[in-house]
Amino acid sequence: QVQLVESGGGLVQAGGSLRLSCAASGRTVSSYGMGWFRQAPGKERAFVAGIGSSSGNTYYVDSVKGRFTISRDNAKNTMYLQMNSLKPEDTAVYYCAGGSNIMRPDYWGQGTQVTVSS
Repeated sequence: QVQLVESGGGLVQAGGSLRLSCAASGRTVSSYGMGWFRQAPGKERAFVAGIGSSSGNTYYVDSVKGRFTISRDNAKNTMYLQMNSLKPEDTAVYYCAGGSNIMRPDYWGQGTQVTVSS
C-alpha cells in the first residue's frame, strides 16, 4: 500500500508562488505516473498536472500552463508542484495522486489547502 502526504500549501497573495511536495511511503512509486488534482469550493475535483514514471512526459491543464511545473525525484520518492504567478482562481485543496493510470489514480493524499488572495 502507498501512502501519500502533501505539504507546502498556505496563503499567498496573487502573483506569488508556492511549492507543493508529495512524499510517498509504503513502497516506491518510481514506476507509477503521478499527478496533482485540485478541488475548489463548490466544484468537482479536477486534474491539474501529471508526470510519467521517468519524468520524461509532463501534462498540464491549460489554465496552469506556463505557471506551474511538475517534477519528481524518484530517489526521494517525492513529487513537487512549483506554482508561480498564482491567481485567486487557483484557490483550492490540492491533492497528490498516483497509480498505473494517472487519470484514474489508485492512491490519493489527504490534500493541502492553497489560498490565493487578491
